[in-house]
Amino acid sequence: MLVLAFDTATPAVTAALHDGSRVLAESTTVDARRHGELLIPSVQAILREAGAALGDVTAIVAGTGPGPYTGLRVGLVTAQALSSASGAPAYGVCTLDVVAYASGLSGPFLVATDARRKELFWARYADMRTRVDGPAVDLPGDLPAELPVVGAGAEMYAEVLGAGRLVEGAPAYPAAGALAALAAERLAAGGSGDSVLTTPRPIYLRRPDARVPGPPKRVTA
Repeated sequence: MLVLAFDTATPAVTAALHDGSRVLAESTTVDARRHGELLIPSVQAILREAGAALGDVTAIVAGTGPGPYTGLRVGLVTAQALSSASGAPAYGVCTLDVVAYASGLSGPFLVATDARRKELFWARYADMRTRVDGPAVDLPGDLPAELPVVGAGAEMYAEVLGAGRLVEGAPAYPAAGALAALAAERLAAGGSGDSVLTTPRPIYLRRPDARVPGPPKRVTA
């Protein structure tokens, strides 16, 4: 097994290679404006570091969001293109599931990432592997109360969410090493009927900011 994984649904552009037992190489750069510039060079770098070629890859996994439209599309289009080039099947994993998995938490908690417009993308988990609600998008003050929260959204709105809810030391962004490990775990288990592994399609919770221009306004004398 050789899993190539990457995620571009948050400001972190992250890619990793996993052999089914461990992460062989990983690269992460936090830059919300350069997803398209950074992803392919990151993939090339980790393949080179691991001494592998694209043809050696047996599965390609991309984060499916939720996330901003443009960045999210970069990862998913790349997954489909690399799948076509290599013949390796492509899968998708919810980005919030990756943050949850990397947290290592064993009790109920929330994952929250920045949705812009002063809102958060969030989901509720029974433990690091089990999502029980979401993903959804809401104002920070409308998230379920009392549960601890991990992710960059929790850091941004810690005061709104309430004292003591931010989990110190938990990941702010998804890491491709965790994405690859989670995918490898599910693939080794068969992946059939899996709620974690999906087709690599974006999770959109609202319409993109861009709009098709309307007809010009009528000018009258």
